[in-house]
Order: sequence, then structure tokens, then C-alpha cells
Amino acid sequence: MFQIRVHGRGGQGVVTATEMLSVAAFEEGRHAQAFPSFGSERTGAPVVAFCRIDDKELRVREPIMQPDALIIQDPTLLHQINVFAGLQQDGYVLLNTHQTFEALGLGDILQNHRAERFCTLPATELGLKHVGRPIPNVPLIAGFAALSGMFKLESVIKAINEKFSGKVAAGNIAAAQEAYELVKKEMEERIHA
Repeated sequence: MFQIRVHGRGGQGVVTATEMLSVAAFEEGRHAQAFPSFGSERTGAPVVAFCRIDDKELRVREPIMQPDALIIQDPTLLHQINVFAGLQQDGYVLLNTHQTFEALGLGDILQNHRAERFCTLPATELGLKHVGRPIPNVPLIAGFAALSGMFKLESVIKAINEKFSGKVAAGNIAAAQEAYELVKKEMEERIHA
């Protein structure tokens, strides 16, 4: 079983992100479940949502305490709550920012994990550029597909088309494609560094 925890704030599409991750998993013949955990259900409040993926039927329903992957949609949460709590030693982290982990004061976390599985992506900027709104969720889903290799970009695009239509779908697909390419490029540069 592969477990993903998504941290963000109300209004950033955190719940939609996990739903779309589960749809992408279904597109590739896997079982998946997505569910949120709300504290205060208002715009700007911290929100956590979960996605589990497996090759067999899922029966577990509790929150994910030891994720295999973290997607952090809002970097302001980094020093407010322990978003890294329980992260598996070989876990993946995708963070919505244009800064490096070191610049954010997170160099220590890299020393205790596989740094090559940690990546940043300016997802909010990609949302603004392609959709006209500062919503980072779709670029982060596509970036996670590139980082982890868990999904094909085509599966993410199918999930986008299932959730959105028209200009919104087209903009999100463009944002997803650019995000996917940016993460792939960063990973290739690390290999050749």
C-alpha cells in the first residue's frame, strides 16, 4: 500500500487533489481511496487530506500517520505544524515553492531522508499562469507523478478531464504538463550533477 498525505489551506484544492490522485490510480488499474480531515472548515485554515493506493482492495479507513509521500501545498505551514511527522525514511516530498529546502531552513530533514526524493515546484505560479487562479493542486499532482513515477501524465490528464471541463480543464492540463516537465527536468539535472 502507498499512502499520500496532502497538507494545505482551505481554498487551495487539497481535497480535490487527493480525489484526483485516486482517479489517476483507478485509471492505471489500481484501488484507491481519498478522504479529508478538517479542523476548521474555512478558507485559509489548515486542511489535511489523504490518499491510499494499492493493487488490492483497501479496507483501512483511518488517517495516514506514516505517509510514503507528502504533498505540501502551502509552505507557510512548514513552521506552524509538523508536516513531516511520520514520513517514511524513503518517502517523497513535493513542496509548493520556488525556494530550495535549504533556503527554507529544512536542510536537516534532507539529511535524515533520501534527498533525491524531495522536490520543489512553483505550483501557485503555474496555476496563475495557466488557469488565472492561485490554486496549486493540479500542478502538484502532475509534479508528484513525475517525482514518484506512480502515475503516467496521461492518467493525471484523464483525472483533470473527469473533474473539469472547457477552459478550466484546458488550463489545468497546460499547468499539469508544465509542472510534469519542470519536475522531470529537475530530477534529470540532479542525476547529472
